[in-house]
Amino acid sequence: MTGMRIRAAFAAMVMVSAAASAQQAPVVEEQSIDGLRAQLAHGTSSVAITQAYLARIAAMDRTGPTLRAVIATNPDALEQAKASDARRKAGKPLGPLDGIPVLIKDNIETKDPIATTAGSLALKDNVTRRDAPVVAALRKQGAVILGKTNLSEWANIRSTHSISGWSAVGGLVRNPYALDRTSCGSSSGSGAAVAASFAAVAIGTETDGSVVCPSSMNGLVGLKPTLGMVSRSRVVPISHSQDTPGPMARSVRDAALLFNAMVGVDPEDAATRDSRTHLHDFAAPLATASLSGVRVAVLRPDMSDVLKAKYEASLAVLKAQGAVLVDVETPKLDGIGEAELLVLQTELKADLDTYLATTPAAVKTRTLDQVIAFDTANAASEMPFFEQETFVAAAKTRGLRDPEYLGARAKSLRLAGAEGIDALLAKAQATLIVAPTYGMPWLSDTVYGDNFNGPSASELPAISGYPHLTVPMGLVRGVPVGLSFIATRWGDQTVLNAGYVFEQAAKARVAPGYLATNDAGPGLAGAR
Repeated sequence: MTGMRIRAAFAAMVMVSAAASAQQAPVVEEQSIDGLRAQLAHGTSSVAITQAYLARIAAMDRTGPTLRAVIATNPDALEQAKASDARRKAGKPLGPLDGIPVLIKDNIETKDPIATTAGSLALKDNVTRRDAPVVAALRKQGAVILGKTNLSEWANIRSTHSISGWSAVGGLVRNPYALDRTSCGSSSGSGAAVAASFAAVAIGTETDGSVVCPSSMNGLVGLKPTLGMVSRSRVVPISHSQDTPGPMARSVRDAALLFNAMVGVDPEDAATRDSRTHLHDFAAPLATASLSGVRVAVLRPDMSDVLKAKYEASLAVLKAQGAVLVDVETPKLDGIGEAELLVLQTELKADLDTYLATTPAAVKTRTLDQVIAFDTANAASEMPFFEQETFVAAAKTRGLRDPEYLGARAKSLRLAGAEGIDALLAKAQATLIVAPTYGMPWLSDTVYGDNFNGPSASELPAISGYPHLTVPMGLVRGVPVGLSFIATRWGDQTVLNAGYVFEQAAKARVAPGYLATNDAGPGLAGAR
């Protein structure tokens, strides 16, 4: 009996010690939402988890590897975590994300005491004290708003010669896999931050490629949803025809869990009106997802031999899971790029002027023209590397009733949708399209700007408003590449299911190594 008491006492001491250890040092590196929830269920506090993420950001974002992924941490984050702990203690959690820290791209408003800058010094005083509906939805589930992530300034629309991931406010985001490589954009900070475990998940935004490109190049899962699934209100805009927030995560399940909290009808955003009948739990079906007998249209764009080999290996994974692969060729869609550009420029002027008019009085740039003037007056800080020719062109557009604009929107929508994605699916009698998301991350270059040196799958789903998911294929020459899943309108569950099946079979994601460069080595030195 005495021995039993001793063993019981020892077991109790071990449990207390384990609980204390969990309180002192929660595990946040490479942790999923489910992993964090398990820690919360076993006594770790949200305060401790939030502190661990803040400590990791402090150690790695402006020091250490100096990722520059976070523009600002939230002074209220620990109070939000404390409130979550109180709810949990009372047995009244608000939802699956209660106590989970989330990072928000800094073109999305939060009511916390931090500015929403879009990376521009012109908006350094844009402390709106209001939540975008997508952020309000996260708070409704109890999520902790950890901070705001860096981005390509003005979501990469200011210039065609920009450096993805650079903003005057935040500096240049660095890729956690190779610090001299791009993190792509414009959701660069969200991509680098989640890859570096500054949070389990983050919200990005996309107009054309701005969720899927940084997700692909930072080894993440990223979902560009069907346009209208997620509200765009109180998000610094480019284009009401193409803008949407989207979840970014290290796994498909985490992306789906975050997506669940983001979706919903917003009376202020007419595009969300039709989403009501498509709202459900996007994470639950993943457990039973299958590709058996699913016909998949396969695109084979021009790409390097090393990327092609990785892509072919990924296609073999899909085939092994029962997918029926059907090769298709993208039809010639002459003029789609020019039409999209006119749409973006026209809507940028109209939509940004409307947004800026709602900002606090402390913000002195109230129109696109005033932003252009601000950049010119502050060229040393705002334009050290590239200009603002796209802003200037947008300022000259003739408004949303301009027949040329209306024709361009109709043309781009038809080419991307009916004659693009829908035609490809019909030709292959398929429900999905797969393609490499982008090429490999290029060297960050302050002289020549971005160098998109490979395929890109973002254009058609971005213009049509159809869903687009990227999932890691693994590393090519030390840097990440992604596999895209594209479906027709409202096919968000379809792409999530397919991405999940691939992810679970391929297990391709590799954690970052924070290498200074992946170009160094004996091969560069030659034989002498």
